[in-house]
Amino acid sequence: MFFKRLRADINAAKRNDPAARNKFEIWLTYSGVHALSWHRWANRLYRMHLKLLARITSQFAKFLTGIEIHPAAKIEGGVFIDHGMGVVIGETAEVKSGVVIYQGVTLGGTGKEKGKRHPTIEKDVVISSGAKVLGGFTGGEGAKIGAGAVVLKEVPPHATVVGVPGRVVRIRGEKPDLLQEKVDPNAEEIRALKCRIHKLEAALQKLTGETFECSEEELFPVSAPFPEEKIPVTEAEPIAEAPADGGPPETGEEKPAADEKADKAADEKTDEKREGNDEKESKQE
Repeated sequence: MFFKRLRADINAAKRNDPAARNKFEIWLTYSGVHALSWHRWANRLYRMHLKLLARITSQFAKFLTGIEIHPAAKIEGGVFIDHGMGVVIGETAEVKSGVVIYQGVTLGGTGKEKGKRHPTIEKDVVISSGAKVLGGFTGGEGAKIGAGAVVLKEVPPHATVVGVPGRVVRIRGEKPDLLQEKVDPNAEEIRALKCRIHKLEAALQKLTGETFECSEEELFPVSAPFPEEKIPVTEAEPIAEAPADGGPPETGEEKPAADEKADKAADEKTDEKREGNDEKESKQE
C-alpha cells in the first residue's frame, strides 16, 4: 500500500509539473513527495496509538521539507504538493486524489469548532498559492481556489473561488446568477436604519401622544438664494487724441494755471525761434 501511494504521488507530480523530467528525479528532489511519504509513516504510527512518536515524525518532516501535516490527516495517493514551503494541513482534514496544492496553502480551522473542524477537499481540486481554506466544510470536486483567497464556506463542484472572503465567480466556466451579486450593502444598511427610526418614533408617540411627521420643506429644504452683488459701473474715460502739430495728446482734464502759463511761455519761445530762422533764410536769399 505504501509503495502504491508513492507511485501515485510521483505520477501526479509528473502530470502536473511541466518542469519534471523523469520519475527518478521527482523521487529524489521533490519536497512534496517526501512530505507525503513521511506523513504516511506518521499516520500509521498515529493509528497504532504511538501519537508522540507520530508527532515527532511529522515535526522532523516539517524541518526537512517546510510542509507541516498533522499525523491524523487523511490524504489519499495521487496528491501533488508543488514546492510546498509553508503548507499546513490540519488534524481532521481530508484530501482526495488528484488534488494540487501550491505553496503557502492552509487547510485549517477557525478555532471555534469541535470535532470535524478542517476541510474535506474532493478530487481534482486546485488550491493556488497562499489560499486559506478554514472550516469543516467540503470543497467540491474539480473546484479551483484562487491565490490568496480566504474560503470560509462550502465550495460547489467545478466552481472558481477568489477574494477575501472567498466568493464564487464561475461555475463550469460560466458566471452564476447568485444572490451575493444582487445585494447592495449600503441599501441594506439604510433600510435597517429607517426601520429603527420608525420603531423609535412609534415608541416616542406612545409616551408623548404626539405624532411626528415631517413636512416637505423639512425633508427637502431649499436654501435661500445668495444676494446679488452690485458692481459699480464707471464711465469710460475718453481716449486722448494727438494734436496735428505733433504735441502731446489732449485729455479732457483741466490743467492747473501754473501749467498753462508754462505752456504759453514755451509756445512763445518756439514762435520766436521760427521767426529768427525765417529772417536768416530771407537774408541768405
